[in-house]
Amino acid sequence: MPETLARVLGEGTVLTDAASLAARRHDYWMLSHVRDHLGASAPSPACVVRPGGVEDVQATLRFASAAGVPVIPFGLGSGVVGGVVARPDAIVLDMGSMNRTRFVDPVNLQASFDAGKNGLEAEQAVAEEGLTIGHWPQSVGVSSVGGWVATRASGQFSTAYGNIEDIVHTIEAVLPNGELVILGKGPRASAGPDLRHLMLGSEGTLGVITGVTFSLRRAPETRTVSAFQAGGMRAGFEFQREIIQSGWRPPVVRQYDERESLRLDARATACLILMVHEGPAAVVAAETAAVGELAAKMNIPAAPPDIVDHWLEQRNHVPSWEMFLQRGIVLDTVEVSAGWGAIGAIYDDATAALKAIPGCLAGSAHSSHAYRGGLNLYFTFAVQTDEPGAMEAIYLDGWRGIMEATDRHGGGLAHHHGIGRVRRAWLERELSAGGVALLRRLKHALDPAGIMNPGVLLPDA
Repeated sequence: MPETLARVLGEGTVLTDAASLAARRHDYWMLSHVRDHLGASAPSPACVVRPGGVEDVQATLRFASAAGVPVIPFGLGSGVVGGVVARPDAIVLDMGSMNRTRFVDPVNLQASFDAGKNGLEAEQAVAEEGLTIGHWPQSVGVSSVGGWVATRASGQFSTAYGNIEDIVHTIEAVLPNGELVILGKGPRASAGPDLRHLMLGSEGTLGVITGVTFSLRRAPETRTVSAFQAGGMRAGFEFQREIIQSGWRPPVVRQYDERESLRLDARATACLILMVHEGPAAVVAAETAAVGELAAKMNIPAAPPDIVDHWLEQRNHVPSWEMFLQRGIVLDTVEVSAGWGAIGAIYDDATAALKAIPGCLAGSAHSSHAYRGGLNLYFTFAVQTDEPGAMEAIYLDGWRGIMEATDRHGGGLAHHHGIGRVRRAWLERELSAGGVALLRRLKHALDPAGIMNPGVLLPDA
């Protein structure tokens, strides 16, 4: 198969050497790294295609649809829920080779990029014009703009600037039959369903995203920071709710439980709440003052603001899994969401479930994205074992405890990492049986041969 595809695409586009195949067997999912550590790695794909442009993507998908060959889109490999796991009969379509800046338009506040563009490089390109995309995931330096769209991502400044669906203007994609579609045109439309949402969160199952145009903002005029300490998670949640529902929208609002607060700063004596305020100077001054007044009214004491400065400096650090696995430690982060009335119970139940796992070293959480109707929780668990063969079961126990606690209280089971493989079994609880059936019909209509990223998103039938 690789030889036939190479004749279609030309020399140098199809890679079959062992190093290229091994490097794209999987993404950053912890369970894939556990399996690597145990000598049970995912197989290498049949080949890797590095397209030079949209035409190569179209030709690859036409070939794969006709031959019934699976295609696994690969951005920069930063996904953490198993969206990329190779199989020996598959083509891995490495979009990192498509990484151009197409244009930056400072008049209409738009910028367009190939889907494989590194996120930090995209932000730097618009910063040269005094603009910002405003999307800052922790993985910004190791993720692609197409991956942001495919996973329906969120950035650290989302409380004011929105999530990826609020920032995307146009999505260019190739459907499984090789057809090119361009979704999104004007600043707003009333022209039937918004088809951009077919690709937002599709995780490579409905086609391949080849280009993204963002709606930009001018870089903020000024920035200030503030920090507080709440007596407990529920007190902090109530403080956040009052801020957001009063109409203030600090781009960054983060709340850490006591364990994570101490890990962030040894001076912490309770649950730290960090905020970044930025924008026009007058607005920033008013918001900072209003938040301080509300804190005083609610008996939420201030904390040293340099804690926020430290977080800003360290916020995009991405750890190596292997250093933990060598010590027998299985860990992961899991993000969910819920309304204000349920978030406290989810925190309590999920952390209790984590701490009940034998060998648990940490079961903690923080919030990092706030909305009028609720917020997210970002759990971290770490469990140590001297039985390597138990690592996978321990990992799945951690996930199960968080998912079941969230579902029990009516929370949303995935906030910004996506579904991948690890959450497929819970998708029906999130979308309902009818919703999953509708998604299956959509998948079959667009991808009747079932070639696009099999094993991802949809639960087993």
